[in-house]
Formats: sequence, structure tokens, C-alpha cells
Amino acid sequence: MLERTYPLARKALFRLEAERAHNWSLRALRMANRYGILQLLAGGLPKHKEIKCMGLTFPNHVGLAAGLDKEGNSIDAFGRLGFGFIEIGTITPRPQGGNPTPRLFRLPQHEAIINRMGFNNPGIEEGVRNVESSITFKGRVGFNIGKNKDTPNERAVDDYLLCLKSAWPVADYIAVNLSSPNTPGLRALQDATAAAYLLERLQAERAALQAQTGRNVPLAIKVAPDLDDDDISALSKVFLDHSLDAIIATNTTISRTDIKADPLAKEKGGLSGAPLGHRSTKVIAAFHQAVGGKIPIIGVGGIMSPSDAQEKLDAGATLLQLYSGFIYHGPRLIRQILGEDLEEPSLNTA
Repeated sequence: MLERTYPLARKALFRLEAERAHNWSLRALRMANRYGILQLLAGGLPKHKEIKCMGLTFPNHVGLAAGLDKEGNSIDAFGRLGFGFIEIGTITPRPQGGNPTPRLFRLPQHEAIINRMGFNNPGIEEGVRNVESSITFKGRVGFNIGKNKDTPNERAVDDYLLCLKSAWPVADYIAVNLSSPNTPGLRALQDATAAAYLLERLQAERAALQAQTGRNVPLAIKVAPDLDDDDISALSKVFLDHSLDAIIATNTTISRTDIKADPLAKEKGGLSGAPLGHRSTKVIAAFHQAVGGKIPIIGVGGIMSPSDAQEKLDAGATLLQLYSGFIYHGPRLIRQILGEDLEEPSLNTA
């Protein structure tokens, strides 16, 4: 029933300013879940076999990308729609309001979104409490972490270490965001030397936490789609040398090549959705080849259909994440992808 009603709901939501519609939708989802309405509307899900990745077992391939549930307060509701894993955030050590509004723009003719949100979030302490309060979700929760805007890059590692330690008790995996275009200077941390230093410090802290707690929390890094071949080669060596558990490819793009005629193309921020699909798939394939299949890849960027999802798997992705595709096509897209019985990726992902 939810699949049939979403097109009507989307039509109404798209008449609202984008960020207002986003906030209203999340509140409505949480309320519908709280009172059992969402369960009635969502119904059953297509059966899908579990998949192993990063040493974890996931109920299915399809996850929610970071950026939709920035606070981690809608996990149960999104889980009810069929996602096998949900990545919350990006969460920073201290709360921050993000960039000035308006900062979120729809491009319906391109099935795309431009955002310059700027890591608006309630801070790590509230993020952890929100994850702890989720009750019904049986999938995996990823915790996407970043640095505060006013933290200089030379002290960025302190922010990431604080978030790692705070999220450790509740996260199934932790995703390190070095690739958002909306925090000034952040992408400089993708430089191979900077990334190596950061990853070395994070892995050392992770080893200490594992010894203290007896639990292992895999570590992933989210990369940009705007990397060139030399960047990918250099980063792949860093990721292999420092035993990274997964690569999330990709974040949003700063390119406007495919939408340059659109009136909104001049808006600053990261572009997601259909125009990102081809570039994201190319980056997945390049990383897959560069790491020799030794590090699993979570594919995200421009998945608008089951065939887009299959292209990501064919390129070397093990898991998939939706963001803009979910905004434009709703829960139906999750079910369509799961119902397609997509082919298994060829790499060993355990």
C-alpha cells in the first residue's frame, strides 16, 4: 500500500521547500511508526538472503546512505521500509547548525539534488543516545562521523577520535567522512599523506577500544567521486597498508557537467542523484581494481533503478546505499531492488 501512496505524497511534498519537506517527512515517518501505521502500510518485504561484509552479517544489500537521518532518531521507521542497514549522520563532536538556508535544492528534471547542508547535527552525545533508543530495527547501524567546521584540519584527528570512542558502544560500523564538499577544507584530508596519518591514529585507537571492550567495530572511509586515477591509486595503497575494512564510494560531486543548463546548476554544494550514477560507478570499479578485491566497497551514488544497482555490484560493490533515489522513487525502489534477486558480487566479502 505504501508503494501506491508514495507518488501522491511526493507530489505534495515537492510543493514544499526541500528542507521543510525533508523535516516534515521524517516527523511523519516517526509518528506513523510509533502508532503502528507504518507497519500496516509497509506490509511484508521480499525475501532476500543475508550477505557478509566487514565481518558483519547484513539482512540484505540495500542500505540508507548518510544524510537522510542526520540525527539517528528515525532508525526504526526507516528499517520498517526494508533497509538492511542504516547509516546515520554525519555526526560531529559538538552540535552545529550547518550552513545558512536555503541549502537544499531539487532538480526534478534530472532526478537530482544539490545540498550544502554543512553537517547540521545534534552532536555526538545526542546521536549516541538516539541510536541507543532504537528498538525494533534488526539490521545494522553505521555511524558516519566528521569534524566540526571550526576545527582546523591539523586538529581534525582529535574530532574523529572523539567520535570514534563515543560511537563505539552503539555502532555496528563507523564511516569516516573525508569527502563532503560542504565543510571548507575537508576534502584536503583525502590527500594520501593526511589520510594515512588519520587512519593510523584511528586504527590505533580502535585496537585499544577492541582490547578494552571485547567488541570489534569495522572502520570505513567515504570518498569523493571527483578523485582522479592518481588519487585513487594513492588512497588504495593507504587503505591496504592500514587494513581499512570498507570503502564507501561515493559522496556527492562538485561537477555540474551533466546539469550545466539547469538554472540551479550555479548553486554551491554537492550534487547527488541520477547525474552522479556513471561517475560513482567508475570510481567503484577503479577502487575495486586498485585494491584487488581485498577491501569491500559500499556503492552509493545515482542508484535510481534495479539496473543501476546491478551496475554498482558488477563494478565491484558488495553493499548498496540509497539517498536521492529513495527521495524520487520511495520505498518501491528498495523492494524493486530486493525483488530483482541481484547477482552476488564476485569478491570475498567476509
